[in-house]
Amino acid sequence: MNQERAGSDIELRHGDLAVRVSRRGAALAAASYRKTPFLVAAGGPDGTMANFAMVPFGNRVEGNAMSFAGRDYAFQPNTSDPLYRHGDGWLGLWQLEDFSAEHAQFCFSRSADKVSPYAYLTRQEIRLAGDALVLTLSVENRGETALPFGLGQHPFFARTPKTRLTIAADRYWNERPDHLPDMPGPVPGDFDFRSGKLLPQTWMNNAFEGWNGRAAIAWPELGIQAALEADGALDRFMLYMPVDRSDFFCLEPMSHLPNGHHLPDFGGLKPLAPGDVLAGKVTILMSALPTQPEG
Repeated sequence: MNQERAGSDIELRHGDLAVRVSRRGAALAAASYRKTPFLVAAGGPDGTMANFAMVPFGNRVEGNAMSFAGRDYAFQPNTSDPLYRHGDGWLGLWQLEDFSAEHAQFCFSRSADKVSPYAYLTRQEIRLAGDALVLTLSVENRGETALPFGLGQHPFFARTPKTRLTIAADRYWNERPDHLPDMPGPVPGDFDFRSGKLLPQTWMNNAFEGWNGRAAIAWPELGIQAALEADGALDRFMLYMPVDRSDFFCLEPMSHLPNGHHLPDFGGLKPLAPGDVLAGKVTILMSALPTQPEG
């Protein structure tokens, strides 16, 4: 176990699993199984994050404004994007509360300001358990009034030409030109992964509902596979596949829809009174891909 120093990454190892964690965003900078990377450092403000927590909610807010309980609130852009995006946790420096060779727990708190009206305390634990990477995220409303909160994880999974995804959903949201969800409908054939299939060679940035919290990813070229399980508040997901890079895709378990502040029932965002807590856990169980018999 490496000793943690201010500004340095933390290395966690257990058996065939190894991850590197940064205090910036409590983000994973690397993750490998049997020395093979299954997450890719491609996200975050400088492209060095392989997974980051989305808190106090994920994705964008239309017009950088929302109304809740008869009050209007405003946001300011927090990145180069014109809309406030992915909350504050991924941009902040988290405090390390506890760590060992196999786990690290971080916390991050902020007060309301002109960038965001949210005041909260959040915790992220990264734990290696057997061949599983377990990410547990929670947020507590530390403000003076109730607000709608959400959570999410934003992993950047490795992508190879033969990568196969298996995941089922009942409803799909198409995308507006400003990257916000437009209208819901049935899942189109190209994006229907219920029976498992190769990833499409097209732009994809869509939300899905009616998910049982399970997914499977297989990398035949790498000889490994992942079984993903999300529980707690995380009952929706986003799929993001850019066209300018083919080495990663994002499967993002979330508690709510993008732009939930402007959707019916707040798109799954949960109103939290001061002191209330919202939590969700993602488990990524790694294993060797069974060898297919020849002939």
